[in-house]
Amino acid sequence: MSSPKHEIEAEAILRQTGSRVTRGRVVVLALLLHTNRALTHGEVHAQIGRSERIDRVTVYRVLDWLTQQGIAHRVSADDRVWRFTVETAEHSGTHPHFQCNACGNVICLEETADVPPVALPAGFRGDEVELTVKGICAYCLPRKPRPIRKRAS
Repeated sequence: MSSPKHEIEAEAILRQTGSRVTRGRVVVLALLLHTNRALTHGEVHAQIGRSERIDRVTVYRVLDWLTQQGIAHRVSADDRVWRFTVETAEHSGTHPHFQCNACGNVICLEETADVPPVALPAGFRGDEVELTVKGICAYCLPRKPRPIRKRAS
C-alpha cells in the first residue's frame, strides 16, 4: 500500500491535468509512485481494491486514463498481461525494460542512446520500438551458500 506522502504527490500530479481528482485515481497513482516495478491490473486491484472498495473495472479504467494522460505507461510481458508504471523524466517515451524469467517482474531501465534503426519494408512506418531485456533479476539469482568457517579450538 502507498504512503500518505505518495497520495499527496499523486493528487498534485492529477490536479495538473485539469481533470477530476477522484479517490480511485489518487490511490492507483500513489501505488504506482510507491512501487519500483511495473504492476499488473490484478496486482494493483489486489493491493488497493479491498481497503479502498474500488472494483476491478474502476482500477482498469484509472490505469487506462493514466496511460492516456501520459502519467503512466504500460508494457506487455511474455504472459501478454499489461504492466503499468509511472512516467518519469528518466523513463518517458520509449525506453528499455527488464523482465525476469523466473518471477516475471518487469522494471524500467535507464534511457539508452538512440534505438538502432530498423529497416522497414517500403510503405511501412514505425511508430515505436519496444526493447525488453530478459534474464534473471537479483532477487531470483541463485545465491551461493556462505562457507562454514571452522572455529579455532
